[in-house]
This record gives sequence, C-alpha cells and structure tokens, in this order.
Amino acid sequence: MRLKTSLLKEPKHRELVSCVGWTSTDELYSCSDDHHILRWNLLTNDTSVLVKLQDQIYPIDLHWLPKSVSGKKQAGAELFALTSTDGKLHLVSKSGRVEKSVEAHRGAVLAGRWNHDGTALITAGEDGQLKIWSKSGMLRSTLAQQGTPVYSVAWAPDSGRVLYTSGRQLVVKPLQPSAKVLQWKAHDGVVLKVDWSAVNDLILSGGEDCKYKVWDSYGRPLFSSSAHDYPVTAVAWAPDGELFAMGSFHTLRLCDKTGWSYSLEKPSTGSLFSLAWSADGTQLAGACGNGHVLFAHVVEQRWEWRNFEITLMKRRTMQVRNVLNDAVDVLEFRDRVIKASLAHGHLVVTTSLQCYVYSAKNWNTPLIFDLKEGTVSLIVQAERHFLLVDGAEVFVYSYEGRLVSSPKSPGMRMDILNSQSISLSNDTIAIRDTSDERVVFLFEAQTGKAIGDGKPLIHKIEVVFVALDQCGSSNDRRIALIDKNHDLYLTSVRTLGRAHSIHKIGSMVDTMAWNDSANILCGIQDSRFTVWYYPSVVFVDKDLLPKTIFTKDSSEFSHPPQMVSYEGTQVTVRRVDGSLVCTAVSPYPSLLHEYTGSGRWEDALRICRFAKDQMLWSCLAGLAMANRELSTAEVAYAAIGKIDKVQYINFIKDLPSRDSCLAHILLFSGHVQEAEATLLQANLNYHAIQIHINLYNWDRALELAVKYKTHVDTVLAHRQKFLQDFGKQETNKRFLQYSEGVEVDWEKIQAKIEMEFAMEREKAANSSVRSSVSIRR
Repeated sequence: MRLKTSLLKEPKHRELVSCVGWTSTDELYSCSDDHHILRWNLLTNDTSVLVKLQDQIYPIDLHWLPKSVSGKKQAGAELFALTSTDGKLHLVSKSGRVEKSVEAHRGAVLAGRWNHDGTALITAGEDGQLKIWSKSGMLRSTLAQQGTPVYSVAWAPDSGRVLYTSGRQLVVKPLQPSAKVLQWKAHDGVVLKVDWSAVNDLILSGGEDCKYKVWDSYGRPLFSSSAHDYPVTAVAWAPDGELFAMGSFHTLRLCDKTGWSYSLEKPSTGSLFSLAWSADGTQLAGACGNGHVLFAHVVEQRWEWRNFEITLMKRRTMQVRNVLNDAVDVLEFRDRVIKASLAHGHLVVTTSLQCYVYSAKNWNTPLIFDLKEGTVSLIVQAERHFLLVDGAEVFVYSYEGRLVSSPKSPGMRMDILNSQSISLSNDTIAIRDTSDERVVFLFEAQTGKAIGDGKPLIHKIEVVFVALDQCGSSNDRRIALIDKNHDLYLTSVRTLGRAHSIHKIGSMVDTMAWNDSANILCGIQDSRFTVWYYPSVVFVDKDLLPKTIFTKDSSEFSHPPQMVSYEGTQVTVRRVDGSLVCTAVSPYPSLLHEYTGSGRWEDALRICRFAKDQMLWSCLAGLAMANRELSTAEVAYAAIGKIDKVQYINFIKDLPSRDSCLAHILLFSGHVQEAEATLLQANLNYHAIQIHINLYNWDRALELAVKYKTHVDTVLAHRQKFLQDFGKQETNKRFLQYSEGVEVDWEKIQAKIEMEFAMEREKAANSSVRSSVSIRR
C-alpha cells in the first residue's frame, strides 16, 4: 500500500498554505498567508478563489463542522471554524461569508477543533489558554491555562475529554472539573501536532524531536518512530482508524495504526503544516510551505485469501491473481473504490454509490446493488452473508445481494465500529456498545432482533475485542472476549433464559482469531503462541481445558503481534514492523472436529489412536461428552488416565431411564440446576434429592424433600451420618425442627430407595415397549 501524490506545476497560492479541509469527497478548501481561501474541485480540476480575507487575517487552522452526527446528516453543517494570528476565531459559511468573528486569545489562535457531534468548539492559543465555545461562537468556559503555547488540540472519541500539548508533554483533561487529569512526557522536543482517533481510541503525536509516536488513551506508548531529518509538523488519522499520515519537510509517510510504515514519499512541498483525510478515507490533502496543495490517494492495497491475491492498482481498477496458475483478471469499477474484503470465497467491494459482490469461481459477473448512504466504513464477512457499516446503520446482506437484516440499538454510534468491536457468524451478530464498553449486544443475523430475552451480555470490565466462532449449530454458538486486563473469556450466545456463564480460558492475551472451518481458537498468550483445540470443553469438563491447549514460543512474531487470519491449518500474524509471518497448526484437531461434527465416531477414535497424542484424546473426550456419545467418551477418558470419570460414565450407562441418564451427564459437566430440573420434570424426585445429598447441599435436599413430601427421613439420616463421621453437633434450625417429629430407620429408608429404583426400571421398560410398538406400526 502506498500514497500516489500529485502537485500542480505552479502553486495557486503565493504564500505558504497553512491549513486545508474537505467539504466533500471531491471538494477542498485551502487557506494561505496570501489571505485567499481557494476552492478545489477534483472532478473538474478547477480551482477558484472563494474569498479574500482582510489583510490582518493570517489563517492558522481550519476545521469543518461535522456534517453527520453518529452517521446521520446534520442540518446547518455548512460552516467551518477558522483561527488566525490576530487572536480571533472566525465562523465562516461555505460561501465564504464570515458569519461571526470573536476575540478568542491574546496572540495567535493556534488550533480550533469541533467535537464529534458538532455541539462545541475548542480553541488553543499562544497565550496558553484552552477555551470552549458554543456552536454559535459564545464562550462557555476556559478549560485550562498554562505558561507555554498550546500548539495542537484534539477531542476524545466520547467528546468528554480533551488532549492538548504542553511543551514536551501531552495532557488529557476531562471536561468535568473534579475528574483526574492525565499528563505524561511524550517527546524530547516540543510537541507540535496531535490527533485522537474516534474509532480505535489511539493517540498520535509528532514533535520537534523529529519522531511520531502512537499512544493508547491512558498514555501508554505503543510505538515510537526513528528520528526523521526534520521536525514532524503534521499528523492525521484516517476516518476508519486503520491508517494515519505523517508530514514533515519534503516528507509524507503512510502508516498502519500500530505505527509501522507502509510507504514514504518525498514530494517537493516544503514543510507540510496540515494534513486532512476525505470522509471516505481514500484521499489525503496537505498544506505545503511552498504554496502548493498536495493531493494523494491510497493505491496498491492488497487482500489475500487462499490462492487469490487482489491488488487495488488504480482508484477504479483491481487486479485478481491466482497464484496457482498465474491467471490474472482485471476488475473495473464505475466509481472510486472505498472499501473491500476478501474471505469465504467472495470479494465484496464498495464504491461511493454501489456494492459489488464477486464469487471466487467467477470474476466476470459481479452482483451489484446500490448503497443507501455510500459511506461504508467497515465490511465483515461470514460464510453465508456479510455485514456493512454504512453511515449510521449496520446492514447484513446475503452473497446474492438480498438485504437479510439491519440490527439496531438505540444510542449506539455505528459509524465508529471497527473490526475488533463487531463480529459476524452465520446466525449471530455481536456488537460491543460504543458508550459502555462492558456491554456486548447480540442479534439474530436473519432477523436483526436481539437474541433471547433481549438482554445484552454485560462483562465486569471494558471489552476490547469480540469474536464469534464460525462453525456448528446456532445453539452451540460461542463468543470469545478479550477485556481491558487482557484476559480471554468464553461464553455461550444462546443461554435459553439462564444468565450468561462466562469462563476465563486465558490471561495476558494480546490478540486472537477463530479458525474458519472448525471451532478452534488461536492467540498470543503471555508471549507464547497458543491454540485452544477445543475451547468449548469448559462447558463440558473444565479439568480437560489445560490438556487441550497447545503452546509454543512466539518470539518470531515480536511484541505485540496482530492476528491477521486463521485459515485451514495456517495462522498469519503481522509483526510490529509490518511483516507477515505464517505458522502451521496440526491438522489433526480440525479433522477431529469434522469427524465428530458428522457423527463419524469410529473415524475419530482411529485418528486419535494413529496420532497417539494426549491433546487429541482430551479433545475427543470433551467432544464425546458434549454430544452424549458415552462409549467414545469412556475410551477417550481411559486413554488419558481419568479412571474416576470412566467409572462415572459406566455408572451413567447403567442407569435405567433416559431422563436420569441425561441428568447425570449434565451433572458430569457441573450443571447442577439443569440436572435437578430434568429429574423433577420426569417425576424422579428421589434422584433430585440424592444429587444434593451427594454434593452435601443439605439445605436444598431438605427443601426438595419437604416440598414433594417424600424422603425427608432419608435426608435426615444422611445428615446425621455426615455429622457423626465428623464428630459434630447439629446447629441448622431447619434440620433440628424436622428431626423432632421424624424417626430415622435405615432399613425402611433402604427399602424405599430400592422401590424407587424398581419403579424407575419398570417405567423405562414400559416406555421402550411403547416406542417399539409404535415403530412396528
């Protein structure tokens, strides 16, 4: 990927250009020390003078009022803020008329920025003050005052905090007066420019030490560049938060969000004082010290999937290359390509007006449909359908171009979703809330309605990464979460009225990815490459989880790496320097998932015996218990030496009725309440009571015995024996109350228990006879 730059032969401005701003994807305004504001039309290549400012106005910064709030068009947004050296803030209409000028600072007003919803404007001055203004230009408050000039300022994604420069330091100050201020030393020279991405919540800074740096919102350093030849005078995040641009003297660099550089251009621009991205993120404009306005657009983006490599050659042209036979196809588009995604055998391309869907089997006849907004910021693909974030809404389409659903959640800013905050599978959509990051909304992909009772999944702390598994039935769908503490959790999506049971399966996890053909999860955990061969085993037998995890040293990936894909048996990881590293994973676990998913249990046993691997046997044990395949589970548990579990499985197999068998399988997995409910529903009240006696849940056992008026003496007898064995006296008031009127006779109790088992065997025999008769009929 690189920037293709263009400059006119002769500059249109006579003096240095101080700031630029896009009015639309094809129109730009530029301001210069020659007091002119020029309008640039990129469709017709025309340049015209919009207005000549007064001679005492030397512009410094220009920022357009956001045209959309949460992706929705905003009325009266044809206005921009212009700051100047005479200490004034000017509000200027699109036609160039100065609507209002206010005395803002003593000395130059060095920066002016609207917040994300356009309700407030902040200015930073040479006098060291930060002031907040209303949309109409009325002073609301002075946020901060310091002894050094504030060269640059940026709003937080929630517009509740402000980032500004203070000499060599960066300061994050909340708007609430009592909130804590965050401050840290950022550069070895004066910090000249900052930017804060609304999508990825990362901070970008450039300074006189000739370096640019990337920080998280807590001021922790994520990347620091090597020193350039000249100070970094401009930095700007792309709208989707995946890229940023950095400008210096005769230097323009395109970088990934993690800091590494895609390309370095050396245009004859002098110093780049300001950089601005177009709203669709495909074009960049720069204000140049020699009077030029620099234009650049992103080309040579690459997408890879299996044996296909696709490259964006020009704005409207893509090249498809099959690396197996070197066949090349060229795809032409009517409009400029904005976003593209390649996965699951399909290429999805969005332009400013339309969406193109190509099948990897046929590149000649795409399916084309019109977009509603035309401002697609994200594409996410699953096997059966794909998702577009278009303006303020999320749309799910089939690969035939049919609109499947459009999930909605009130108050959520869909326009700042990224690939880590949204996930799609064949039947489920998971979206992390943009206002409360502990909340994850779960929707049905087919209808767009909330899953179950409509309650979202709420984690105890902020979630940074969500990912749905891609295979299996919708009832077995799992979602993996990485939270702010880098802990990895797994939970079920469909809980059938129960509360979400969240299981921690890893810690110090930086990144993760699900396999595309089996529910296998990989990640980088505590600087080790880790593969969870069967993560859902935590819902079946927690003891097996450590036995199903494969780890190896990940020093080859550097720190922190980023998972790009996990397809088949190959994991692709991007190192911190931008290079891609591939590593292979054993093919046996994928085969095991395939065999067990299709009921080929003999083949599953055969592959485990062939591989002679304890991890595979552990996976098979968990898969067999999850599918209630007791004979296979017995063999697998025996192979890993879990004799106690083999005995319990044999006990389950000998149970007379199907209901008691199912209940004990649930009990095996630790689901006590479900096991109890199953037995009570089948009128096996004694078995439900006996479960709690075996687990020493005395209160619940007595509660059930009293409720169903049966086996109260059995509970009291076992309680007395338990206390005698440990040499203790009864102190529980309920047991003291019932023991007064009940006589314990072990012989009678034993006879009642035998009668219960006899009745259960008779009931099971009658049901089997009835089923065989119905089959004959």
